[in-house]
Amino acid sequence: MQPSDGKQPKIIPIKPVAAESNSDQETVSLYAAHKKIYPRSISGLFANWRWVMVFLTQLVFYGLPWVEWGQRQMVLFDLGARRFYIFGLVLYPQDFIYLTGLLIISALSLFLFTAVAGRLWCGFSCPQTVYTEIFMWIEHKVEGDRSARVRLDNSGWTFEKIWKKSLKQFLWVAIAAWTGFTFVGYFVPIRELGAELMALQGSWQIFWVGFYGFATYGNAGFLREQVCKYMCPYARFQSAMFDKDTLIVTYDAARGEQRGPRNKTVDYKAKGLGDCIDCTLCVQVCPVGIDIRNGLQYECIGCGLCVDACNTVMDKMGYARGLVRFSTQNGVAQGWGQSEIIRRIFRPRVLVYTAILLSLCMAMLISLVMRTPLKVDVVRDRAALSRIVAGGKLENIYRLQIMNATEATQRYRISARGLDGLEVASDAEVEIEAAQSRWVPVRLQIPYGSMPSGSHPFYFDIQAIGADAQLTEKSVFLVPR
Repeated sequence: MQPSDGKQPKIIPIKPVAAESNSDQETVSLYAAHKKIYPRSISGLFANWRWVMVFLTQLVFYGLPWVEWGQRQMVLFDLGARRFYIFGLVLYPQDFIYLTGLLIISALSLFLFTAVAGRLWCGFSCPQTVYTEIFMWIEHKVEGDRSARVRLDNSGWTFEKIWKKSLKQFLWVAIAAWTGFTFVGYFVPIRELGAELMALQGSWQIFWVGFYGFATYGNAGFLREQVCKYMCPYARFQSAMFDKDTLIVTYDAARGEQRGPRNKTVDYKAKGLGDCIDCTLCVQVCPVGIDIRNGLQYECIGCGLCVDACNTVMDKMGYARGLVRFSTQNGVAQGWGQSEIIRRIFRPRVLVYTAILLSLCMAMLISLVMRTPLKVDVVRDRAALSRIVAGGKLENIYRLQIMNATEATQRYRISARGLDGLEVASDAEVEIEAAQSRWVPVRLQIPYGSMPSGSHPFYFDIQAIGADAQLTEKSVFLVPR
């Protein structure tokens, strides 16, 4: 198509350019190969605290399913029977509100703890961290320390390498399988579960034991820091909860730079060097493989092992501790002392989180204390909505599901009120065993012709005989035309 002014359009020719062998162009792959991290063992305050938390968390996790409360397991989430046993509490699906409250409290606790002290949960109590620490301890005991593990992996397949790798894998699988068994033991009575597995019964139980065991084996044995860096959402949104007064692992660059090796007897300051001797020990002990000297990074789980490593080096060099330490960005930048840093903890956002969290905890505690250990569901009998019976009575039939949420057998009295002449024509008392539920048919009658046609509201009263538990449920009585 020719332009209206008659001029020919300009054409810019495209000419191919031959690639030169000495070109500076570089191909960058978007998928970098994963480099295995070999964390070095270290001792110190934070390393010891990590092991304290490992023992405490696993003592609770592995031991709690075996503890009995009366004649039952102390903590059991019985999905088949739709009952949750937590110490002396018996919770039903109708108590779902308590699970909602618990999740909200957990989320707010995470927000509060992160605003105050960063990712200490990740570094000391997270299941991924705990099991990774256990698996790495086994690896260290079987294959040796960091340098020995590197040499072993780089060597050929000798008898020594085969038996060490086999023993390590066997121990990993054993711990993973026991972890899966314990986890399922919170949902199936653990003693019954053990008998079923020994007899190779219970296909779903076997599946979930294997599934959770495989997840533990894979995450703690192989994925390790990749779970924290790429899979865990907490690492991604933690920055929204951090501020410059949040306690984090920090490197004092003003004191440490310029880095460089030196002789212990030489005046390093005269050479313009800082306290950091660039030994990279803080990098070698890091379980996620980062260099804390590069500043705050989302991969940092706040475990403090680099603090222990740096303090060890500072002690050997005769320098003051704290080149790498738990501090805040404001504290490092302005040279604050410990008292000034602690004083900044009680800032507005922390106080707001604390007030909301305490209010929710108090409300949930009061609700649990005042909770009535009795649940009732009322269902109309759809097979016989309304009928005339002997004696000139109009009868409606209901089915009441009465749930005894106590640890003792209870006897309940059923009554109805709200309509003239309303009476219970069936058995007015029922006995229900401890922590059990039962469907009870109830026949209600009124004099025929005493009420106009339609649905008329009334109330069921269920009273525990000899106890304070009482519950009222609303329903309707149908009068046909």
